[in-house]
Amino acid sequence: MPIYFLRHGQTDWNVDGLLQGQTDTLINETGRAQARANAARLAEVLADAGHDPRDFDYVASPLRRACETMELLRGGLGLEAAGYRTDRRLMEIAFGDWEGRSYRQIKRDDPEAHRLRQADKWSYRPPGGESYAMLSERVRAWYGEIAGPAIVVAHGGVGRVLSGHIGSLSPAETIRLHVPQDLVMAIDDGGCRWL
Repeated sequence: MPIYFLRHGQTDWNVDGLLQGQTDTLINETGRAQARANAARLAEVLADAGHDPRDFDYVASPLRRACETMELLRGGLGLEAAGYRTDRRLMEIAFGDWEGRSYRQIKRDDPEAHRLRQADKWSYRPPGGESYAMLSERVRAWYGEIAGPAIVVAHGGVGRVLSGHIGSLSPAETIRLHVPQDLVMAIDDGGCRWL
């Protein structure tokens, strides 16, 4: 049962190093190019494996940066752009009051909160936000309901905890995972690998 995971394309907030969390930002031109390139890569992978793109469940985070990426992806696979569903459990980790700020700004404005998060990134919950442990629980619940092959577009934090769950990684290992915007992650019996 193959699952293919993609992180949304680049946004201006990514470029500026700002925490997006659940703020509903849009992808930029680089992000659109990444989505199209990932669609071409995925089309090749599916063709090589003998998979028909129509046989997959398509699901995205409801945030616009993920939806636009999904629509470009589906178009690149020769499918109707709007033929997917969304699931709120795939939304990015909520950074609460920290959204729209950089870690540098947080460290300057609230050094104690920054220190606490650096000490325990897995369990620390920013003011008005959620912890990676909380994100992991909702992503794990979503993953437990997958009944067939799927193509998923979500966020860096979601990809991180999904990889950690599938790979049975510790919280410390999971937090350090890199989730690129220009690659496709394949999830199957062999675990996770970037294509």
